Amino acid sequence: MNIASVRRPIIPPTPPRAPENLSFFGRLAVIRQNMIATWGQRAYEEGIVEGRFFLHKSFILNQPDAIRHVLLSDYENYTRTPAGIRMLRPVLGDGLLLAEGHSWTFQRRTLSPAFTPRATANLVPHMTAVLDETIAKLDARTSEPVDLRDVMQRMTLEIAGRTMFSFGMDRHGPTLRNFVMEYGERLGRAYFLDMLLPVSWPTPMDRARARFRTRWTKFVAMLIAERRAAGKKEGAPPRDLFDLMDEARDPVTGKGFSDEQLVDEVATMILAGHETTATALFWALYLLALDPETQEEVASETSGEHLDSIADIERQKFTRAVIDETMRLYPPAFLIARAARDRDNVAGAKVGRGDIIMIAPWLLHRHEKLWDQPDAFIPKRFMSKEPPDRFAYLPFGAGPRVCIGAPFAQAESVLALARLIGAFRIELVDADPVIPYGVVTTQPDHSPMFRVTRR
Repeated sequence: MNIASVRRPIIPPTPPRAPENLSFFGRLAVIRQNMIATWGQRAYEEGIVEGRFFLHKSFILNQPDAIRHVLLSDYENYTRTPAGIRMLRPVLGDGLLLAEGHSWTFQRRTLSPAFTPRATANLVPHMTAVLDETIAKLDARTSEPVDLRDVMQRMTLEIAGRTMFSFGMDRHGPTLRNFVMEYGERLGRAYFLDMLLPVSWPTPMDRARARFRTRWTKFVAMLIAERRAAGKKEGAPPRDLFDLMDEARDPVTGKGFSDEQLVDEVATMILAGHETTATALFWALYLLALDPETQEEVASETSGEHLDSIADIERQKFTRAVIDETMRLYPPAFLIARAARDRDNVAGAKVGRGDIIMIAPWLLHRHEKLWDQPDAFIPKRFMSKEPPDRFAYLPFGAGPRVCIGAPFAQAESVLALARLIGAFRIELVDADPVIPYGVVTTQPDHSPMFRVTRR
């Protein structure tokens, strides 16, 4: 994709690429600290990179046709890896993100009505109310440095709480954030035995994760009980995601979710919804602080808009392009890893049973054969008449298992960025570069301080 640019675009900082001769154990040590720093230059240039992962072969796929095969044409042959299951199951249980086979089909069919564009439109008032409050709080902090990463986490958590339960997260937010931080800092990292042993063989970290899961599911069940106690008027339309999920029925079997299943679905939606959106918004604000001219274009598009409906959000074409470009450079899910159930042939590569397939949006979105100026921040590439190949840009995955909450996340991100930049001019206080690192999502290595000034 060729991009014409009048001025030289910014190139945000990234971790150094790994040397090609990095040893197995050296690579393993880097994986625990920053997965995206384990890939060398070949991974940004070649269509398929073959290697080894313990007793099996591994393949990094950067060819859209090969990715289409794995995620769409033959997706049932590829399951989550043992390490991936270990990292996610303690917080997501057997919810939609980890379910397989008939269980996944049931959950997907049952949940789909809750995430249609119409359902999302009904939740926009919850989003705008939280944004109004966030802007009012920032108004009071224009004379001091502000940690916008923390502000985005609190804001998206509040949106998640209100859209899910119709109540604020003032009381429960700190506990929820502590759960997220506790898990991400230690339990969400891959250790040697996590990658070596099958899921049926518990590792020492698995025991710690099991204890975490007991406390976590008890907390989510408490939130559900509090929401149920608030009740719902007989015959009244659904007022939040919980109503939609609690009342959802599989159109084929007529069955709904059990209480245990509902805990896992709610946990999945709250965590996937607030953490990934907060991260994307942080990176968008960071990029706009580095690129004041692009920031002014967003402010200009937003000027005079009320931004309180889906129609208003859809008119923000350039702001949407900024979000799209942000998620290209900093994909929330930086790696999609799959294990082959049976032998296969992927774009000429012979895949054996148990071999590992890696589709890394971090690599794919910066691949030198797929993108013009791949490391540069150029939002207008997403306003081109030639959109990127569907399987070259995967911020929400692709195929049958594409993220069910993508329309909700896109609406929330565009609305939030438009409202925030429409209200404030954002500048960086810190001069230190912010380096992305991959643990569970693509996180910054530190939280820089910003200055916000009323427009």
